[in-house]
Amino acid sequence: MSDPTTDGAGGTVSLESADADDSQPSAIQWFAPRRSASSPKTAAKQPEPVTEAAETVEADATVRIAVVTPASRPVPAAPAVPVNETTTTLRISAVARDSEAGPVAVPVPATVETISERTMQLRVLPELEPEPDPGFAFTEAVGPDWTLPPSVEVGWSADSGRRRRMISRGLLSVLLLVQALLSLRLTNTAFGDEALYIWAGHVEIANLFHGVPNLGGFDGYFSGAPVLYPVLAAAVDSVWGLAGVRFMSLLFMLVATSCLYSITRRIFNERAGLCAAALFAFADPVLFMGNFATYDALAVCLLALSTWIVVYTAHRHWATVLCAAPVVSLACGVKYASALFLPTIALLLVLLAYQHHGIRAALTRGAVFTAGVVGIIGGALAATGYWRGIQSTTTARAHGTTGAGTILMDSATWGGLLFAVAVIGTVLYTRTARLSEVPGWRRAVPGARWRLALGLLLTSTALLPTLYQMHLQTEVSLQKHVGFGLFFAAPMAGVGVTRLMGAHFKFPQWAIAIGVAALTLGMTQSAENYGSWPNTTYLIPQLARIVRPGQEWLGDPQEGPIYYLSKEGLTSYTDWLPFDYIEYTGRKGRPLSGIPGYLAAIDDGYFYGVVLDYSNGLPAAEEAVRDEMRSTGRYRLQSALPYETSGASGHFEIWVKVAQPTAVPKAPTAKV
Repeated sequence: MSDPTTDGAGGTVSLESADADDSQPSAIQWFAPRRSASSPKTAAKQPEPVTEAAETVEADATVRIAVVTPASRPVPAAPAVPVNETTTTLRISAVARDSEAGPVAVPVPATVETISERTMQLRVLPELEPEPDPGFAFTEAVGPDWTLPPSVEVGWSADSGRRRRMISRGLLSVLLLVQALLSLRLTNTAFGDEALYIWAGHVEIANLFHGVPNLGGFDGYFSGAPVLYPVLAAAVDSVWGLAGVRFMSLLFMLVATSCLYSITRRIFNERAGLCAAALFAFADPVLFMGNFATYDALAVCLLALSTWIVVYTAHRHWATVLCAAPVVSLACGVKYASALFLPTIALLLVLLAYQHHGIRAALTRGAVFTAGVVGIIGGALAATGYWRGIQSTTTARAHGTTGAGTILMDSATWGGLLFAVAVIGTVLYTRTARLSEVPGWRRAVPGARWRLALGLLLTSTALLPTLYQMHLQTEVSLQKHVGFGLFFAAPMAGVGVTRLMGAHFKFPQWAIAIGVAALTLGMTQSAENYGSWPNTTYLIPQLARIVRPGQEWLGDPQEGPIYYLSKEGLTSYTDWLPFDYIEYTGRKGRPLSGIPGYLAAIDDGYFYGVVLDYSNGLPAAEEAVRDEMRSTGRYRLQSALPYETSGASGHFEIWVKVAQPTAVPKAPTAKV
């Protein structure tokens, strides 16, 4: 048993305890200020005789403490104090360490006749000698030419060294590889738009180089110039097929991701660039467009290139910004809706130029860039007849019936995570410009108003496609358009991730959580959207056994059969009619359209075959045609081919015309 205590003499004390049956004492040391022997307290105390119950040993300034515990038999000497198993009585006799007065014993009267004792010895230790000077640099004389080496600031600033650039580019390469693998894992047969644009490109090539009449009228309803992406896609398709065209889209999206990294690195730093590229690469629209043969991937790539040129030339000569005008104009020609992002690119140029040259030079560069873009686009419209297509697909597009809540919910599903992180990045970047993401700025960090303007410009651009689709009340191509806006919001999302992590990856769990969520959502949503249209793996071989050149077919779908069967020379796009519109003049010579036109054509046996897509019922026109074929008996059901999509199941029905028996002429009868 041991308990720290101090006596009146003070000093360094050691506490030892030992039982009567234990010869190995334990010790506890503590320190207290020493008091001289002539102090008033020492002189005032008078020693008393020591009783027999507490033995005193006056050797080497030793204090013994007798611990008295109750015996097994009753103790009659202490009736006023209840004694039980937990009661302990201490008897202390102290020997003060005083060289002049000698040992002084402090007795404790004994009140118990029979006791069992445990003793503790308090031993006063001598003072410790002061440690010698260890010879540290605190007392070392500093030479006049002695200086501390400069600290490395690469982790805190945007000034990157060679090692940092190499590591960042290596991580970017790994990221691009992951993006490519995630896009290539998506598989399905040709979507209607893919087949439409590719075979439209073949028609345009035949018209441009071989003089074949173009009867498609693609410039009237395509949402991009039919002589740009469709021709490029058809040229690739003639060599590598649909897989080659889709792989070209993947290359376009990889270029867009690389440009995004470079843009964010130049505005902020490498870490923000890698985070922005990762969030963008894992987004559902990006993975989807990376394996989708439409002009959306090319348009995103051209917008990314033009934005990179703007960022690169903002602090250079004012004429260099004109290099971006042809690229962004080409993006608007590839997809008319790309013009929605022209104000963002122009304002970004003004902000970045103001950072280096001031307000007048910034406005000058913005005006030069805008004039160049307007001049190129205006000249292209004057030389072509695409204005009608722009009106019908973009500016004056027919409104749908989809509610604003549905459009907003779907937009949040496909791009809500990146947008939310971009908002966080805008708020945190506006509050403080720590880590010195932006170099220069007249040897200072950007001001709060400049940071707020940059964050609002980039982040709010992600809302433009959603607002535009809400105005049109349609979800057509909404998923892909959301990807356009995410490209511009991604830099601020990268800043948001770096700010949540803190300097030197202080809180990496934020980046891990956001990255895992982005990857999970991107993989699941892209797979679901890529499997949303019917797979025609079984339909095309069945049609290849039936369709022959010159036959008239009514089909839903029609684009897939035209694309696949025209490669084998079995049909042409002029041999197929969709369920969208019909003008038919029947036997009575009266022109008919809509459902009456389809029914009249069926009654007359105009079509050799009809393809129906039955999934959760049929549209009104297809249902009417199906009932008419059943009732007239002029068509029979050739095949019913089931399929499954990511959200439903259905089957294709192939109806073919029944061969009518030819009338056998009656043989002339001979007269006898």
